[in-house]
Amino acid sequence: MFLFALCLYLGKLVSSGVSLEFRYHNTVEVERYLRDVNNTFDFTHLHSIGKSVEGRDLWVLILGKNPAEHRMGIPEFKYVGNMHGNEVVGRVLLLQLIDHLTRGYLSDPLVTRLLNSTRVHILVSMNPDGFESSSRDCMYSQGRFNKNGIDLNRNFPDAFSKKESGMREMEVRAIMDWLKTESFVLSANLHGGAVVASYPYDNSNGGSELQSGSSVAPDNDVLIQLAKTYSYTHSQMHKGDHCYDSKDFKEGITNGYYWYPLPGGMQDYNYVWGQCLEITLELSCCKYPPESDLPGLWDANRAALLAYMQQVHLGVKGQVLDAEGNPLQNALVEVEGRQNLCPFRTDRHGEYYRLLLPGNYTFRVTFPGHQVLTETLTVPYGPDSFSALVHNFQLQRSAAATPGPSRPTQSCTPPQVWRPLGGHSPSLGPSGVTLLLVLLVLRDTMLL
Repeated sequence: MFLFALCLYLGKLVSSGVSLEFRYHNTVEVERYLRDVNNTFDFTHLHSIGKSVEGRDLWVLILGKNPAEHRMGIPEFKYVGNMHGNEVVGRVLLLQLIDHLTRGYLSDPLVTRLLNSTRVHILVSMNPDGFESSSRDCMYSQGRFNKNGIDLNRNFPDAFSKKESGMREMEVRAIMDWLKTESFVLSANLHGGAVVASYPYDNSNGGSELQSGSSVAPDNDVLIQLAKTYSYTHSQMHKGDHCYDSKDFKEGITNGYYWYPLPGGMQDYNYVWGQCLEITLELSCCKYPPESDLPGLWDANRAALLAYMQQVHLGVKGQVLDAEGNPLQNALVEVEGRQNLCPFRTDRHGEYYRLLLPGNYTFRVTFPGHQVLTETLTVPYGPDSFSALVHNFQLQRSAAATPGPSRPTQSCTPPQVWRPLGGHSPSLGPSGVTLLLVLLVLRDTMLL
């Protein structure tokens, strides 16, 4: 039966006409390709999470055994490319990854196990407007910013900044809304201009997180493991000295803040407010390399892209249930010794996912009206079996009021978001115009 299904699948693949060249595809071509893939393969689902300032769709292709909806126990993973419009290698690699996954499903054991155990979301281009305005220069191409001239990787709410404007670009708002609809567990965003895996935090306000020049996150051990997984599976990144004009990166990884402080970044937003561990992958010395380099870049990154996806199965997953077995939404699932700025909570299904390295961990689970539950678990290495440890926490009702969190926490609601309708700014009075000009000058002088 399996061989029959495989033969049917391969026949469909050959007759579909879905093919991908090693070249730069414009936005129209990318959309056409994604639609062709979605029409050909029933383990894919295509949808738009929003639009750019110029009205281009931000297309996300989902791949998995049940791509159209979340299934219990199946972690959500995402890759985001082309956040800076002139950093184009990630865009190409994600298209090639889609091609590899669709061709490998049911024929390649690794790809098959990945897609059967994971729901994979791929946003090929977060900044299509910037890409369309880019010129083909190695380092100094225009197109980094969106149509409004904003660096999207400086536009997210920042847990460490006291100068939040709350002004969000349409592309950023689309990502923030996306994170509300999916309980992402692991992510990476793909950039260019260096060859290194950078991990949170990207910013600091000089508090206890600042240690020896790095801004250290509570899950620092896991984040370092994630970055090393990519760098050591990559053909060159782990050597740390790939680009002639870049600093040496030991083992091909770096703490984001240690490299340079970055306020308003997407990876910190994912981690703090989205409960999603994200790293930034810088994948090429040239931001816009010649097309002749693209096959070699794919060869260098192919195995690393797959290995990183497999890390979504680290740690523990399960549900928090009441005494009758009903799932509890917004229960706190905290790990002793990891004081996350925003405690991890269960989603609308009562599910939780905690990426952890192998070891013994003490969990503290709380929910209003229920007794506090403390349990110690021994966590194995999950990626080899394509599943984290499965463990449900069952809470008992309490006659007394349940204590609040064990420590004070900051507000875990992101600052008010603002999106201009149709991509245009709202009407400003003279004082508003002056303030906006000052902000723009400050942004340009501090741009990194």
